[in-house]
Amino acid sequence: MNIYIQKYCKPALLLSLCILILASGAAARPPKRVIKLGFIPLTDCAPLVIAKEMGFFAKYGVDVQLSKEASWAVIRDKILNGELDAAHCLFSMPFSVYTGIGGKAGSEMKIAMILSNNGQAITLSKDFCGLVGFRDIKKVSAAIKSVKARKEVTFAMTFPGGTHDIWLRNWLAACGVNSKSVGIITIPPPQMVANMRVDNMEGFSVGEPWNGVAATQGIGFTQISSQDIWKNHPEKALVANKAFAETDKEDLKNVMKALIDACKWLDVMSNRKKAALLLSKPNYVNAPVQVIEARLMGSTEIGCDMGVQKYKDDYMMFYNNGVVNTPKLSYGIWFMAQYMRFGMISNAPDYNAVAQKLIMSDLYNEVAKSMAVPIQEDMKPFKTNLETIVFDPKNPAPYIAGSKK
Repeated sequence: MNIYIQKYCKPALLLSLCILILASGAAARPPKRVIKLGFIPLTDCAPLVIAKEMGFFAKYGVDVQLSKEASWAVIRDKILNGELDAAHCLFSMPFSVYTGIGGKAGSEMKIAMILSNNGQAITLSKDFCGLVGFRDIKKVSAAIKSVKARKEVTFAMTFPGGTHDIWLRNWLAACGVNSKSVGIITIPPPQMVANMRVDNMEGFSVGEPWNGVAATQGIGFTQISSQDIWKNHPEKALVANKAFAETDKEDLKNVMKALIDACKWLDVMSNRKKAALLLSKPNYVNAPVQVIEARLMGSTEIGCDMGVQKYKDDYMMFYNNGVVNTPKLSYGIWFMAQYMRFGMISNAPDYNAVAQKLIMSDLYNEVAKSMAVPIQEDMKPFKTNLETIVFDPKNPAPYIAGSKK
């Protein structure tokens, strides 16, 4: 404004008028758009919290409001109806919704990037103490039969077809337990511990810190961590409302850049104590800072007097030299293959077409290249920890036919 005044408003009589015109023009500019991002109180909402608290959103010129939500179903509904522009979300949730397992079939939620790998777990109640140990899958089937002799056995997960649901079903299959032979219910993550305390279920599959909270409170113990089921698996993603993803791409790209900066910051281990302190606050995760910090640092207190497990290269990761963040089509195809494997859908979808429809690979690649983030190779066969069959994303049928149910 000062340059304009000096150049065009030199006559004294025009000075006041010029200032008024320029001021009114500035006032007439539309305010910066507020972008609303949802999250569930889990440790792996950290990229959103850090991007907000450490100023990364501001660095990229986006005005972001974080919204703490009660359940994944609420996240789904608010993304689909536009109340949320995007959210911290289960990576597989858009596929669950699109295929009709977890919502109205054909509803589109767009995956922009992955936010985290690892860091979930399956917790068993005190009823299983002494019957089965940490990562001891060979004794789980007999332990379930033993508990079944006294009462019905029910397990909880957080969203039908979500990542926690699929970790639970994979674990049961590896243990020789058909998932249809036990009860499986849906409970929001923050309510898991309270429900186990009042004996509403014998086990649950959920993200941290709720497994850690159950162990430290003596309510249950960690039987297996999700990275023991599949090392460096995709977990949470940035999932966007379709309209926001298609019409506000510059804003979305800037949100993604801020989150990548936050993911890099989080993977500096000396930063994780501060991250735990921020996450523990009531407006975020609202859980004991010691529990959040321990598992962020790769230290798992198992519970039931079974000591501590130290994870050295497969604790919760957010960047991992760029390995984490690429939203791979093969991951989406794997989750849809699980839906066929466990009878959650009856007809095979067009795996590749659905993955390409929901995953914004081109947008992510553009952002990653602009930030010199290595883009990971996709569509290669891979195998998870508890399985012997290799999964080929270009041909899922043999894997589905040969896998344990």
